[in-house]
Formats: sequence, structure tokens, C-alpha cells
Amino acid sequence: MKDILHKSEVFYDVYERKPGADKLTTTYCPGCGHGNLHKLIAEALEDFGVRDRTIFISPVGCSVFAYYYFHTGNIQSAHGRAPAVATAAKRAHPESIVISYQGDGDLAAIGGLEILHTANRGEGITVFFINNAIYGMTGGQMAPTTLIGQKTMTTPRGRTVANEGYPIRMAEIIATLDAPVYVERVMLADAKSIMQARAAVRKALKLQIEKNAFCFIEVLSPCPSNLKMTPIRTKEWVKDVLQNQFPLGVKKDISETFVKKEIARTQVELSDLPQILEIEHTPIDPEKIAAYRQKKVSEEIKVAGFGGQGVLSLGTVLAEMGMQHGYEVSWLPSYGPEMRGGTANCSVKISNGKIGSPLVTNPTVLIAMNRPSLDAFEADVVPGGLIIYDASLIDRQPVRTDVKVIPLPATKLADELGTTKAANMIIVGALLEYLKIMSIDVVLESLGYILKRKNLVELNQHAILKGVEFFKSLK
Repeated sequence: MKDILHKSEVFYDVYERKPGADKLTTTYCPGCGHGNLHKLIAEALEDFGVRDRTIFISPVGCSVFAYYYFHTGNIQSAHGRAPAVATAAKRAHPESIVISYQGDGDLAAIGGLEILHTANRGEGITVFFINNAIYGMTGGQMAPTTLIGQKTMTTPRGRTVANEGYPIRMAEIIATLDAPVYVERVMLADAKSIMQARAAVRKALKLQIEKNAFCFIEVLSPCPSNLKMTPIRTKEWVKDVLQNQFPLGVKKDISETFVKKEIARTQVELSDLPQILEIEHTPIDPEKIAAYRQKKVSEEIKVAGFGGQGVLSLGTVLAEMGMQHGYEVSWLPSYGPEMRGGTANCSVKISNGKIGSPLVTNPTVLIAMNRPSLDAFEADVVPGGLIIYDASLIDRQPVRTDVKVIPLPATKLADELGTTKAANMIIVGALLEYLKIMSIDVVLESLGYILKRKNLVELNQHAILKGVEFFKSLK
């Protein structure tokens, strides 16, 4: 009896991550199929001895609750994006076992193209697709798999072909692609079907473990709460009705002839990038940057202004120059659909430590090139940080008293050079002279292969030097 009631070690003994006082029972409604599928997956991972290298990817919806229960690696993704996140996890950790666990509203709706492209690439992951013909977590709306005539919150008179179209058969669609190795549809309706589902789950995971094969298991599952049936009646409905629209069985299986896919992570040396990217590059003299390699650097920079002011290119130059000095860098743009004339900003991180996220929310440095940007981001700057603002265009001073403020008339200084478009490089010069994290000589030397328009190199070099001179004049 003890062996029969054995709880898989892949589950937590106590669900500490689950909110509320009850840490011993699951969140799922009575009769829900998620619990059955969880058990089948957990037993397989335990039997195959791969719990310690398994990563569970779960998006928005009831699927996300897997995070409470599975004692594995866990990543929650945005709605529909689990396959993309799973791709990243598998490529970053090729030795891991990656599971994308998704519902029908998630995978077949907002995530439809995510799963198609992931399957088409043949990523070495296993996808479990829970199909209960309805959005489960968000109130029972129509899903892409909702049946013709089925009533939901968003189809109160029943789904029609004319208005909502036909239910989507995802397993059949995935099976038409060349790269998937094993595709099967199973159901959770009775003891026999659960055992068949168990076999499919184990085969799919084993193929990933042994061959890094992309496998897709669609699981017809009961959802009593949103189908408004008793648990027993819902299982009967899955077996007698849902199965008719979504026939069970293997849709594709080339596992016998499939050769193990090698997906070891490729290591690229920084020195090889110019050749790979086919860009001109003159190696930097190590002695010129040696002193900077010893510095403790962790700058988070927000650059903001109007589209057309060179906001994004300013950030690009900072990030590129950071790379030249051996720092870890990131650059993340953000701009409105109107682009030129509209608002734009970018996040730049420069560090000699690893960067976890490219997004800057609390900058150590804010570069504001127009008043709306100063108004929007001034409060976000960390105490002790720096605000550089274009005093030629912004008619107010920052109100913060706990940060360093540099009023830089960048546009006016650029006009003296013959073009106001050089204002962004004047800011680069002033900032780098203030931070002292890069060699100005190296920056000037490197502009030639960073800037796309070679005829502007000399002008931008002069602009950087003008920014350096302006900052020195403040001392």
C-alpha cells in the first residue's frame, strides 16, 4: 500500500510557494485533468532520474500553477511565449530537460505562431498541450479548440462556423512540419486512456533525454468548473464528445530513424565577432584599456528624447564602446510607433559583472534630451546618480537634490560644429569624461567602424571632444 500511495519526489512535500494557509493540497478544481497529467510527468521524471536537470516552463493560465508543485527548475513566461522561453532555456543549458506546459487558450491562440516556429526548428523540448476546449483560468471564454455549438462566456449562443470559425486541431498542424519527431493526442477520461497518456508522456520525455527530439503531446482534459458539469460527466464528455472533434492517436512518429540532435552551446570569442559579422575592426591596444579593466563598473543608463535626436544611436555607441573595453553590455530600445518626432528611449547597461536583464528601471545615469523625458524619468534615478540634460532645449532644472546634475547645452554646442545632429555625441563625450570608465582615445579610434556613415566619423569625433572639453570647463 505504501508503494501504491507513493508521492513522487519530483513534487514538493509541502507546497510552500502556494498562497494561502493550505500548503498540502493543490489549487486545481475537483475533476481537473491537470493533476493527473502532473502525476504522469512527475513519475516519468523520477523514473528517468532527470529531476535535477529539468526546467518547467509555464505561461499564463492554470498551467502556471505547476510552479507550486514541481520540485524542478521553473520559469514563468508571458502569455503564449512558453515555447520561445523554452527555446532559450534549452539552448543556454543543452543538458537540461525542458518542458513547455501549456493550455489551449495559451498555445493555440496568442501563442499559435510561437509553437509553430519552435516546432519547425525542431527545438529539443517536450510540449504538453492541455486541451479542454475552453479558457480555464480566465472565466470560461471561447478557446481556439472550443467546439461548434459549444456555449461559453464569449459565445453564449454557441460557437458558429460563420462567426468564429472551426476548432483548431493543433496536433495535426504540428505533425505536418518536418522537424517534429513524435506527435500524439491522448486523453484523460478513464483508467485505460490515462495509461495510454502515461505511455505517451514517457515516450516524449525519453526521446528528449536520449535524442533531443521535439515532441508534442496533446492531452484532451476535463475542466468541470468552466464546462459546468460534474467531474464524472466532464470525463464522459471528453470521451464521447471532445474526442470526436479531436481524434486520438499518433499523428507523427519518426523516432526510430531520427538521429540524435546535437545542440551543444556554441562558444564565440569576442575577438572572432568582427570576422563573423564581416565588419572592419582594428584590434585595440590592450595597454590602452588595461587600467579600465581593473575598475568596478556597474552603470545603468537611460537615454531619452525625441525620435530623430539620435537617442538610440547614442545608446548604441555607449554599448559598443563598452564592449571595446571588455565590459559586459546590453542595449534595449523603446520608441513609439511614430518614431521621428515622437518619444524614444533606450536602456544601456555597462558592467564588469554579468547582466541579468537589459531593462533599466532605476538608472544610475539619466540622459534627458527633451523636457518630456526629464519629466518622465527624473524620479527614477537612484540617489547619488547623475542627470545630464540638454539645457539648450529643456526650460527647467531637475528638482532632485540627491543626484549630480549636469546642465549640458548639447544642441547649442552642436550647432557651433555646424549641425545640431551632433548633440548626442557631445553628450557621449561629457558622460565618459565624468564616468572615467573608458579611454577617450579608444572611443575616438573606434568610431570609424561603429558608425554606418563613414563621412560623419570626423564630425562625431569633434563632437565627443567638445563634450569632453565642456565637462572639464565645469571643474
